[in-house]
Amino acid sequence: MTLDNMIEEIKKAKDIVILTHEMPDGDAIGSSLALYAGLKQLGKDVDVIMPEHSRTFDFLPNCNEIKKEGRTEIYDLAIALDSGDVKRLNGFAKYFEDANTKISIDHHSSNTMFADYNFVNPTAPACAQILVIILEALGVIIDKDIGTCLLTGIITDTGGFKYKGVTAETFEFVAELLNRGVNVSDVYKKVLQTISKTRFELMQIAMNRLEFLEDGKLTFTYITKADEQKVGAESNDHDGIVEMGRDVEGVEVSIFLRETENGYKISLRSNEYVNVSDICLMFGGGGHVRAAGGNINLPFEQAKAKIVEECKKYLR
Repeated sequence: MTLDNMIEEIKKAKDIVILTHEMPDGDAIGSSLALYAGLKQLGKDVDVIMPEHSRTFDFLPNCNEIKKEGRTEIYDLAIALDSGDVKRLNGFAKYFEDANTKISIDHHSSNTMFADYNFVNPTAPACAQILVIILEALGVIIDKDIGTCLLTGIITDTGGFKYKGVTAETFEFVAELLNRGVNVSDVYKKVLQTISKTRFELMQIAMNRLEFLEDGKLTFTYITKADEQKVGAESNDHDGIVEMGRDVEGVEVSIFLRETENGYKISLRSNEYVNVSDICLMFGGGGHVRAAGGNINLPFEQAKAKIVEECKKYLR
């Protein structure tokens, strides 16, 4: 599929629904709201559907326009952002599957090409960076509001420009956003340097449980539903916990388990050579080479043993 084909489909659609993955991060939310504003600029009837999102991103333009449910009528076009598989669409895959036309815009190498039109670039450091090309091809003016959303996506998925995969093009675009009035330092502080009290308390619990395994090459920690209830945790307050283990000297893989209604959500991060996306594919998930997730429905000790054993196979 060419970019022109996808642009043609977007232009001819009248009503459009934007969907993204469960537990949306900054790239998912930023990309969704940037595309929403761009399509509204073109006069489209647009819905952004997310059942929940972190209040960290409430500062983003049009965040108050996010809906928890879509309409009953079939949409002309459904656009999935930052999702490698239809199963990750927030439990609202029905809006995507029922739409007359389906588009996937993504940067995960594990993308299953599940749409009618798939625009996937695994070398892009964030879905938001891919959207820059698409919005410009649509003739959308990337103003301060859209730029703020795109920058949020880029900053969060690159860890503040520190992860491998950041390109010269990334910095060129950020420089252009500065010229358009986007406050880069303010966005950086809000999404990476400011955390809620409940999130801090969850991180403290997880830090106290952190274990070093395999001569310090693996770290493991977890939180339970009881932990979240104890601190009054909100959606996405667990964000960043998996990075704590990864950032310790000598660690190659960090493992974080979060208890859910259906077992445990797995989050993995690696530093130099382990492809954690490959590991997570075995647990019904996927993601990036250095950051991925999956699910496991086993009692805690069995879940821990299984994921640790799989990670050990990839260590040198």
